[in-house]
Amino acid sequence: MRRKKEPFIAVYYPVILAFICMLYSIGLGMSGDLDGAQYSAHWPGTILLFAIAIRQRRKS
Repeated sequence: MRRKKEPFIAVYYPVILAFICMLYSIGLGMSGDLDGAQYSAHWPGTILLFAIAIRQRRKS
């Protein structure tokens, strides 16, 4: 069975959001706010892990 083609954004929004958060963290680090950069550096991994968990729950 073929799945209908989903829009790019609907499939890859967690990756795009995680990439934006990573750029935000890098920007904070380069501007000198190392505490803020270290705090926000955990966001991309958390976003991707939650996306995996949500998709696994959705298919079962």
